[in-house]
Amino acid sequence: MPHETLAILFFVACLAAPFIWASIALSRSQLTLPQGILWFAALLFVRLLWRAQLPRKMPAGSEKGAVVICNHRSSIDPFFLQVCFDRPMHWMVAREYCEHPAFRWFLRTCEVIPVSRSGSDMAATRAAIRYAERGDLISMFPEGRINMTEQLMLPVRPGAIMVAMRARAPLLPCYIAGAPFGGTPSSPFFMPARVRMQFGEVIDLSPYYDREQNDALVKELMTRVVKEIARLAGQDNFEPAFAGRRWKPTDAEVQADLDARDRRGRGAV
Repeated sequence: MPHETLAILFFVACLAAPFIWASIALSRSQLTLPQGILWFAALLFVRLLWRAQLPRKMPAGSEKGAVVICNHRSSIDPFFLQVCFDRPMHWMVAREYCEHPAFRWFLRTCEVIPVSRSGSDMAATRAAIRYAERGDLISMFPEGRINMTEQLMLPVRPGAIMVAMRARAPLLPCYIAGAPFGGTPSSPFFMPARVRMQFGEVIDLSPYYDREQNDALVKELMTRVVKEIARLAGQDNFEPAFAGRRWKPTDAEVQADLDARDRRGRGAV
């Protein structure tokens, strides 16, 4: 066989290998075909554009349903979480995005949970509990919005603990570092980055079942989770702050964070 033919066959095999691997992996997963295609596309972005360091081995117990609690630095944080699992992960998304023509199909396929920005949304909370009860993965960002400050985490709310306790699901802390964000949901797709993510150990909540009405206990458990996220970030002395269950940021606060981020960006040039 001519050397040129061998070279062409080798080149074709190299191009086909990732797709063959993806097909085999997806055939063994719990993802639907559309979800699998989106999963593979997300993996390409995560690996090639954002050069993410993903965990080689997930913590024991994460193969079952859990509530994943993570810091929130970018609109694409769910991408990094989802590609670590071979089954759908549900996360809460502002209802206006779920109804927007540009995002509606994508978010419906991802089985997100629409949530109102107006305050406490019990329908979204009940949906998260139902998913977690049946053994699905729920990802929740207790800061309630993207953190554009220099703080490790913004003040947190305890909703994720409530969901986990009512669903009798364990907690899985996660820390994402270096996720890009330029102020709009689509901005990270034009921003190369080098992302690192780490998972902590699964936290079993069985000793606390049926005690979700105990506010002091809920706060204690959220503090424990946030401190574990801080430990993964290398900030052992970080002290969490709480925003209250019904807190929501004002437009002025969001704009102030954007302005501060822009000033830091100009100062770094």
